[in-house]
Parts: sequence; C-alpha cells; structure tokens
Amino acid sequence: MLPEFQQRADELIDAGRLLYSMGMVPATSGNFSARLPDNNMLITVSGRNKGRLEQGDLMLADAAGKSLDGNKPSAETLLHVQIYNRFADARCILHPHSVNATLLSIGADGDIELRDYEILKAFPGIDTHECTVTVPVFANDQDIGRLSAAVETRMQDSEEVFHGYLIRGHGFYTWGNSVADALRHVEALEFLFDCEMRRKGVTR
Repeated sequence: MLPEFQQRADELIDAGRLLYSMGMVPATSGNFSARLPDNNMLITVSGRNKGRLEQGDLMLADAAGKSLDGNKPSAETLLHVQIYNRFADARCILHPHSVNATLLSIGADGDIELRDYEILKAFPGIDTHECTVTVPVFANDQDIGRLSAAVETRMQDSEEVFHGYLIRGHGFYTWGNSVADALRHVEALEFLFDCEMRRKGVTR
C-alpha cells in the first residue's frame, strides 16, 4: 500500500474518532475524504460509523467520484468532487452533522454572515477580526447532482472566498489543504455557529 494512502487513511480515521467524540457525526452521518497525489480520492464508504472507522471503511474513487475498488462511496460524493474541482489546494473535505449547524441552518433566512470574531483568523488569508466571512446555506436535496450544481453555481458567480457551507437541516462542509487544516476549520466554524446561535437567542 502506498505510504500517502496509508497516512491519509490514518488521519481520516483519527478525525472520525475526534468528531464523533464531539458529537458531530452521530449514527452513520457525515462523510470525509482526502485527495491523493494522483488526483484520486480516499473517501468514506457509505453507511459507516465515523467514530469507529477502520481502513476497510475507506475506499478509493477517481476524480469524478467513481469507485475504483468496488465499494460504494458516500451518497454525497459529488459534493466532494465539486469542492476538489473548485479549489485546487483542497486536500481534505470534512462533512459533520453538528447540532449547532443543523439548527442554525434551519433558522437561517439566507446566508450566515460571520463578522468581527477573532477566531475568523483560523481561516487562510484572514489576519484580522475586522472582516466578514459568508457561509452560504443551501436547501437540502436528495438529488446530489442537483445540489452540487447549485453549490458550484453559487461559488462560480461570487467574488467571495468561501471556507465552508451549510445544508439546511443537514450539516456543513468545509475543507483544507490537509486533514489537520480541515479539522481546524470544522472547530472554528462550530465555535462560530455556537456564537451565532447564542447571539440570536436560539436554544438547543
């Protein structure tokens, strides 16, 4: 087995345990992936518990999301494909289903605007709290091809820099140039979502 494959697999397994311990991937929810040097992706197999991942719960898919080893990838693989196609430096994508993200997305009238928070500096290219980060909110859709097209259209038509997005009543997606970076973005977004929930008076 290639060293890069093994290292990314170990990192995704560890990420799953961490996020599960934080209550962010209950039951079999969520999905994770890492892009490999040959542009294929390592992605979680559909229906696996992310807190108890083993190497057999991760599979290989090509850049279009097609299985390369006969396993069934996450139902949301096309959302990973869209992010990797859109962001050349993305090397890992994490999709948790946290309570804060789920409730905040349901109550949102539109995008979530995060401004004046010091922790915004957790995202690349941001060196001051005096900024605004937009987190788009997309309607949930069981047609993942249609949902990924909606995400792509929004990103293509905007001059904003995105670090993640919410799916209404579902969870959120974020990415980074390593598994560690993507985990940092998950933690930062979750903290910010919690702040926004409290600021808006939303109770859990």
